[in-house]
Amino acid sequence: MFRFIVRRLLQLIPTLFGLSLLLFIWLRRLPGGPETAILGERGTPEMRAAIRRNMGLDEPILVQYGRFVRRLIRLDLGTSTSTKRSVVTEFLERFPGTVELTVMAMVIAIGIGIPLGYLAARRRGRLLDHLSVGGSLIGICIPVFFLAYVLKAIFSENLHWFPSSGRQDPTIGATRVTNFFVLDGLMTREWDAAADALWHLVLPGIALASIPLAIIVRITRASVLEVLNEDFVRTAEAKGLTERTVRGRHVLRNSLLPVVTSIGLLTGGLLSGAVLTETVFAFSGIGAFVAEAISQRDYPVLMGFIMIIAVVYVLVNLLVDLSYSVIDPRVRVR
Repeated sequence: MFRFIVRRLLQLIPTLFGLSLLLFIWLRRLPGGPETAILGERGTPEMRAAIRRNMGLDEPILVQYGRFVRRLIRLDLGTSTSTKRSVVTEFLERFPGTVELTVMAMVIAIGIGIPLGYLAARRRGRLLDHLSVGGSLIGICIPVFFLAYVLKAIFSENLHWFPSSGRQDPTIGATRVTNFFVLDGLMTREWDAAADALWHLVLPGIALASIPLAIIVRITRASVLEVLNEDFVRTAEAKGLTERTVRGRHVLRNSLLPVVTSIGLLTGGLLSGAVLTETVFAFSGIGAFVAEAISQRDYPVLMGFIMIIAVVYVLVNLLVDLSYSVIDPRVRVR
């Protein structure tokens, strides 16, 4: 197990190197640049050249990349050209919000998707099966931003059941410890702050969970249907084992490996792709900030955030691989 973890972490080094090189070249091939975002269309060629010279963008691209790698080794991701703040500082302030939103979305998707997919497979061809399959197709087809606007219009602006924006009511005056608002409220025993932060997560969490929920339902249903036809399930039933034992120990457990794999991929995708949801609900996570950084051609922010997300993505999938041996003892990681 330990050797497996070390090997996977070592594999992260060439992955990050290749990703950083591709990103570096791609970002500098984008039309425009930081000088265009700063000066607009009225900047003179002399002013643009001066900004590029001050930012080191007039040097050969390999020289720029070498300087970036040296900073990256020191865990220095540079300074944002738009906010003039450290990229690490910006990330530590905004990433907790995206993590909380992702966790809420995945809790909804997993908590509903796995039971629904299992029940649909057990009742194949019945009403529940048709409803779950049809609902999953609708969930995949509806754009996230459209669902977010619908939820916001109905439950925030018309019914006033949920807040329409932000991560927490600023009038609460909550204590900040980790920038994970729910966790901070629990740690400081400010229960109203924790509840308010959790309440702010409901609508964006539902919107963000729509596609993962649909995918998990379909994968769970297909996996359970496949396992139900296996010989060991029929043998367990013929031996007179209770339905609960067959369902939990033989069917569901053996169906979870592909589901867990998809959960890992979906979680990594949500951590890096919550831009639309965060924009609709004015949620101060990394999604909206990265979207703004793209328009501003903020190279340090884009490079730093994407590199950190890549590390998180690999770590999430490492946890998924390690969970295989827990779900199915026949699987061994080496």
